[in-house]
Amino acid sequence: MLTNTLNTNEVKDSAGAEVEFTRLSIADRSTVFAKISESPATPHRLAISHQESGAGLGKRRRSVVRVDKTVVSSVDSVTPVVVSAYIVLDTPVGALTVATEPTHVIAELMSFVASLGASTTILYDGTGNGAQVLLTGGL
Repeated sequence: MLTNTLNTNEVKDSAGAEVEFTRLSIADRSTVFAKISESPATPHRLAISHQESGAGLGKRRRSVVRVDKTVVSSVDSVTPVVVSAYIVLDTPVGALTVATEPTHVIAELMSFVASLGASTTILYDGTGNGAQVLLTGGL
C-alpha cells in the first residue's frame, strides 16, 4: 500500500521536479490523492483503481492509474479545463501465476513513452517517442 503522502520523488513533473500529493480518500479497490497546496479552483488529482471480473481461468483485473489536472484555459483565461492521462493494465490474473508478462508490457509502454529508443534515460519532458505521438496526434 502506498503511503498517505507522496513526497519523496514518487511523482515528478515534466521538468523532473517533485510534485507532492496527499491521500484524500480510500475505498476497497480505489484511492485518490490531491496535490499538496493546490488551489481549490484548479484541483490536481492522482487516482488508482482496480476492478476484477470473471472467474477461474477467465478472471481478469483492470487496474487504472490516472492523473487529472484542472488548469485555466490559455485561450480565454477564464474557463477551467481538465487535462487527463492514464494507464490501464488489463491482466488475465486467473490464467497467470506470476507477473512476468504484465511487467514486460508495462516496461515496453513506459520505455516507448519516456525514451527515444537507444537511450536508457527517462525523459519527463514529453520528448519521448510515445509522448510525442500522444501530444501531437501523430502515428
